[in-house]
Parts: sequence; structure tokens; C-alpha cells
Amino acid sequence: MKKAKIFAAIGGVGLAVLSIFLIAADHIDAPAVQGTKSDITDFYAFQGENSNNLVFVTNVQGLLTPGNTDEAEFDENVLLEINIDRDNDLVEDLVIQAIKRNDSMYFFGPVNPALTGLNSEIDTTAQMGSVKISTTDESAETSEQNGMKFFAGPREDPFFFDFDQYNAVLAGDASDGFMDPGTDTFAGTNVLSVVVEVPKSILGNGSTGVNPFAPDTPIYNVWVESKRKQQ
Repeated sequence: MKKAKIFAAIGGVGLAVLSIFLIAADHIDAPAVQGTKSDITDFYAFQGENSNNLVFVTNVQGLLTPGNTDEAEFDENVLLEINIDRDNDLVEDLVIQAIKRNDSMYFFGPVNPALTGLNSEIDTTAQMGSVKISTTDESAETSEQNGMKFFAGPREDPFFFDFDQYNAVLAGDASDGFMDPGTDTFAGTNVLSVVVEVPKSILGNGSTGVNPFAPDTPIYNVWVESKRKQQ
């Protein structure tokens, strides 16, 4: 089985997925990778317009101004890996891997990982598709292959967060708490986004009995990591 070199984790965020929209965010507060091409800003997981599909969105390289977005690019030495835990043991059972090669983003999986935890190998026999990377925030190159859909490129940052008010609340300087709706700190900035939509059927069954409010609803634990190639 042909595989690439080992990649080691340098950052990640995660969440549990039901059939609703969920988000994990990590803006600004990751000093080891902040401002680098491996810096994850957001991870979204939600049911697709086709209710038989799940959509995973990984955003990296936050706080890009529109004027600089065209110069931003994915790093060929950084693997983005979506981890999927089906049995609620918090160990990945499947992975979806995305990595840039030339002007395209290539996707592999969902496949059983050769390694779990901080290190990964790309199973190049499990290629699921590719898409040409969009180069501006106005363009939208998409691809549909093997029943899955793909996108990679710049997009406006979708995460709404009043960062200044948040800091004021933490410091005890905001007697009224959070404002409604507050000021969107990230408005007018862009991210580089990687999107993959996959049929639920290829992910297998999630775990039931996990959520006390919906015990019969299957749940996946999912998280994303950015992993840099080890020399």
C-alpha cells in the first residue's frame, strides 16, 4: 500500500456531530501556529442540503485582508486531516485527508488510519477526488467525484465573534456582559477554506445513547488537525 511520509500534528479543534450545525473555533489564541499556513481558525460540521450527506469545513490562515487573500496559499507540506470517531472512544476510526499538490487540493478517504494520534500517513490508494484551488474570494471552483463534493480556496470568515467585548467580560470591565448583537471582530477578513461533502453511508454508523436528549440519534465525534510533513 503506497503511503506518503509521516505527518505530525501541530494543531487541531474538534466537536461532536449530530444532524445539526456545529462549530469549533480557534481564532488568534494558538501562539505556536498563529499566522502560519497551518493555523486552523474554524471547523464546521453539518448536514448537507441533501440530508443523506455530511459537510465538513476546515478554515485556516485567518485574518487575511481581502487585498492579501490573493497572495495566500495552502502549504504543500501541511496535511489537513478530519478525524471521525464512530464508537465514542475518542480514537479516530476513519480519516479524510486533504493536501495541496501544485494548483489543486487532493482528498483521500474516508479510510481506516494507518496511525492514530499525533502522527499520520497518507493512504494514496484511497484518493476520493481533487479540486482546482480557487484563487480569489470571488471565484468558486468546485468538483464532484465519487458521490462527493469538494472546494478549496479563499472565503470570507464566517465566524461571528465580538473579541473586544469578550476580553472586557473576562477582565470584569463589562457590567452589561455581551452585547446583542455586538461587533463582529472578523468582519471583512478572509480565510482559506477546505470543504468536503460525503454521503453518511460511507461513514458507517455512529454511537447511540451518547446524547441524553437524543439517545436514539447516532453521533460521531469529529475533529480536524493540521499536520506538518516530517523530514
